[in-house]
Amino acid sequence: MPNLISLLHQYGVLIVFAIVLVEQIGLPIPAVPILIVAGALSVIGDMSWPLVLLVSLLACAISDYTWFRAGRHYGSRILRLMCRISLSPDHCVRQTEDKFNHWGPKALVVAKFIPGFNTIAAPMSGAMGISSKRFLSFSLMGGLLWSGTYIAVGAIFHASVDRVLAALSTMGSTAVGVLAVLLALFVAYKYLERRRFRKAMQLERIDIDDLFSLIDGGHDPVLVDARSTTAQGLEAAIPGALLFNATDSGPVLAALDRDRHVIVYCSCPNDITAISVAQQLMTRGYHRAKPLRGGLDAWNQRAPLRNTSSAETAVLAR
Repeated sequence: MPNLISLLHQYGVLIVFAIVLVEQIGLPIPAVPILIVAGALSVIGDMSWPLVLLVSLLACAISDYTWFRAGRHYGSRILRLMCRISLSPDHCVRQTEDKFNHWGPKALVVAKFIPGFNTIAAPMSGAMGISSKRFLSFSLMGGLLWSGTYIAVGAIFHASVDRVLAALSTMGSTAVGVLAVLLALFVAYKYLERRRFRKAMQLERIDIDDLFSLIDGGHDPVLVDARSTTAQGLEAAIPGALLFNATDSGPVLAALDRDRHVIVYCSCPNDITAISVAQQLMTRGYHRAKPLRGGLDAWNQRAPLRNTSSAETAVLAR
């Protein structure tokens, strides 16, 4: 089996393109090392740095534009999908969404350097209705800066990289095995981290049918929208819900009766943001605070059926 260095020499540009594309799509395959190695090889003439930069930029553009179109077509649904398949703990995208909303498409220039931010930036741009021309201009600048930075790092520190490559070349197929094991350990670590996070966020939830039972029973539960400001702008809140903001929601909540039912909802997988906010409310004395299982999706699926049923009952009563 050809050793790792031979593969880099023979298929270097194609490998760079493939790994960068796979990483930018969202899979846990680190592309930075391959860009650094390619930069080092370009110094000794084994690779062409302009070609490496071009294929890396092309891979970034393909991935970014694909996610951009997905965000434009599916809106907030694609954001929830990306959160659902992520290996990172389910913090949803609350803080990331608001950061992007603050900086706008200019954030695309530095997004690739920030873990998690890069995942959400392209589809968020599409969901927020940013024009294709404006998106592509900032996206290409970001891809150029990210790719060029790590290629330059490899070129500047090529002597150190050469020593590492020389050691790997003597290992042959063993080096590939070591890299595969390290990747597997990384994925396993992220998976266990996610499980620990979910376990720490265990809290009794309320189902949508039970929520409607509270409403019909005259208990007048308070509904709290725990989504990010950006998500609230992309999809309408439940009518009458309080919009929760950790920095300025204190006066609103302080006026509420602490014996009332407080139902918190979000729009992320596993209701993580709603659970977090419900836990905060419980520490403030709202002992009946509960997250809504299924969040806004559960309400949107159930409410139209309930309204239709109520209308039919009213007609029959006449």
